[in-house]
Amino acid sequence: MSEQSDEFARFVEAQRLRLANPNLDLQLIRDVVDAMHITTREPEGVTYAEQEINGVPALWCIPLDAAPNVALLHSHMGGAIVGSMHSERKAAGHIARAAGMVSLVPNYRLAPEHKFPAQLEDMEASYRWLLDTGYQAHHIASVGVSVGGNLAVNLALRQRNQGRPGPGAVLAVSPWVDPAMSNATLDTHAGSDKFLTRQFLELFRSLWLDDTGVSYDDPRVNLLAADLTGLPPTAVYYGVDELLAGEAQDFTHLARLAGVDAASHSVEHGQHAFVSGAGYVPEADHAITDMGRFLRSALGPRPNETSPTPPRHDPNGEPR
Repeated sequence: MSEQSDEFARFVEAQRLRLANPNLDLQLIRDVVDAMHITTREPEGVTYAEQEINGVPALWCIPLDAAPNVALLHSHMGGAIVGSMHSERKAAGHIARAAGMVSLVPNYRLAPEHKFPAQLEDMEASYRWLLDTGYQAHHIASVGVSVGGNLAVNLALRQRNQGRPGPGAVLAVSPWVDPAMSNATLDTHAGSDKFLTRQFLELFRSLWLDDTGVSYDDPRVNLLAADLTGLPPTAVYYGVDELLAGEAQDFTHLARLAGVDAASHSVEHGQHAFVSGAGYVPEADHAITDMGRFLRSALGPRPNETSPTPPRHDPNGEPR
């Protein structure tokens, strides 16, 4: 384990202890999680621009010399309860830079104010906006971290179910795919995962799904129960030490059985959402470099095809 990886684990453990305070209300929990972006260093050569997407606030991550006709649609982490486009801005920027592609990070609605399927609806609205803007479906990758990995896969499945063109690739990082919480690593990795706990996941799933009529094993939210046929090339990355390691492997296995070109990649000593250590933790940086190779291979720049140019960044932070 690198020294930086060990320091990252100790930092997230300290945040877990803060979040365990029973006196914290939901807004304070959100504030703590939003501040965790300090573990991520600014990606070099990436600028940002905010934009309204079909009523959904969103953030462009724009690497220098990004390919003009391909894009990533990035679903942020946070159990559908916390997190934002701002808390994941830098991690999304690192992935975009590694791929050489722009990334759009929607600020989807959060539960419990907006329960399932509000998050998926906002991601789908953003995907449709990209298509309406001129991006072609096979030039878009659906990317997500933690619950965002669930949303990233579900976006592709939802397009398939509706008979619409789906994204050309899926990248799921530390994906939370089993709200039923049936995998053994939830217990066997309880000591090695320094951030996630069973109690956190139980809280998140309750606030997200309770009183919606959607059970924890419903295939609309539980990807281990879903029909995965027809997914595009899919890459799954997970930390060896995280609670969700087992379900990440189970999902990849089921995707392969369904005929999907799917591969899982483990990150040694990786914590949940290890990409938050980008720019500092070498294990995270190596994984992100590999993610970039996957995305370029799956989407690939098509210089002979036209597509909209993403907004440039101006000093006032407005797209132009």
